[in-house]
Amino acid sequence: MTLKVNKILHHEKSKYQDVRFGFESSDYGNVLVLDNVIQCTERDEFAYQEMITHLAMNSHPSPKRVLIIGGGDGGVLREVVKHDAVEEAILCDIDEAVIRLSKQYLPHMSKGFQNPKTTIHVGDGFKFL
Repeated sequence: MTLKVNKILHHEKSKYQDVRFGFESSDYGNVLVLDNVIQCTERDEFAYQEMITHLAMNSHPSPKRVLIIGGGDGGVLREVVKHDAVEEAILCDIDEAVIRLSKQYLPHMSKGFQNPKTTIHVGDGFKFL
């Protein structure tokens, strides 16, 4: 994928990875890049987030508590809290920088962080389990 970069929005090295918010592109909106690999773009993120979430959510008769490991951009969380049966959605991501910066640069994708059903845990997902 080739993207035209309008400007770099933010760049920092977190404890775990190189986080580049990423940039604003002319065709794809804001782009999250971790360790030089594109993770998501505003333009097409929904295709991934919806597919990975709703297949699993609709396979369960009544998902009340949902654990998301990773996904600090908030896209899967946004989709999970849309389900009426969900009483609690816990997101565990090891890198607080991804969560913090997604709230700032991907507000549509990360709006699930503001949902009252949401609990955030910053830490290692394996240890959290």
